[in-house]
Amino acid sequence: MDSVEVNYSIQSHTEAKQGVHTYAAQWPISSLAWSMRRDKSPRLAIGSYLEDYTNKVELVHFNNDTFNFTTDPRLVFDHPYAPTNIMFFPSEDDTNPDLIATSGDNLRLWEIHEDHIQLKSPLIGNKVSDHSAITSFDWAVFDTRLIATSSVDTTCTIWDIEREVMKAQLVAHDKEVYDISWGGFNVFASVSGDGSVRVFDLRDKEKSTIIYENPVQDSPLLRLEWNKSDPRFMATVGLDSNKVVILDIRLPTTPFMELSKHRTCVNAMSWSPDFGRHLCSVGDDARAFIWDVMDSRFPSRNGCEVEPVMWYGSPAEINQVRWSPMQVDWIALAFFNNLQLLKV
Repeated sequence: MDSVEVNYSIQSHTEAKQGVHTYAAQWPISSLAWSMRRDKSPRLAIGSYLEDYTNKVELVHFNNDTFNFTTDPRLVFDHPYAPTNIMFFPSEDDTNPDLIATSGDNLRLWEIHEDHIQLKSPLIGNKVSDHSAITSFDWAVFDTRLIATSSVDTTCTIWDIEREVMKAQLVAHDKEVYDISWGGFNVFASVSGDGSVRVFDLRDKEKSTIIYENPVQDSPLLRLEWNKSDPRFMATVGLDSNKVVILDIRLPTTPFMELSKHRTCVNAMSWSPDFGRHLCSVGDDARAFIWDVMDSRFPSRNGCEVEPVMWYGSPAEINQVRWSPMQVDWIALAFFNNLQLLKV
């Protein structure tokens, strides 16, 4: 067997004692994801942000006992352009295929083996435009055959990855679609450069419901996270906004709560996977805030400013966050070339 070089992260004892653990990649990180498989040690994927055509995706293992990171150079693969999103197959069942999906110029599925990662299928096809970058996607937990993608060409596309075909494509917005999120069986939502949050039901593809519009005129909404544990709620954030808007789909058009403690723009947010009452947001102010959106002591809709229940300051602007779906007391952040895990 060929020898394999394994890289370990280095971190100070002080940092480790504080429940903060850092892995330094060889390039700036643009995207990250947690694996859900129970037959593996905690595992993440990180994607690079390089101005070259060739970018990278790397798998990183984290040891809960030693707090060390390990990587295998055989489990790094080249990716066309910087990946706009990464997700592992959304299932705990180790009998399912070990797959990872990425988006960029197209949606791609990759198969993970013990000693290599290979491209399984590039999912290409668009009824509207030949040139349509995929801005993001969401892999359905309720039906793992389905992936929903958002695109700069104003469309949302539903892919059947088992058959490797397009199941549906909707002209969803008047401008670029920047993010997409499943809310349950047949139902998903998207946000766009037109400043709206729209909800779609695949049982009636001709209709959509606008549940929120950005009050800042001509300002896009960039991020959307539907709360998978409590689908009454979703979170969105606008371009250059320091405010996370929490929506209750039962009360459309009016925000349920506005989280505005960030001093500069919010870049990403992630719901807690257990009870769905907590949300973590990160921004250019180098802060990660954890909010309790069910805390009735801080009803921002009644004029009071909501306070975070926890916060963390990083050395630099934080561009990405993902709450672990399995190890629910761990949150992953990305800034510059650093992947940082926080125990909460």
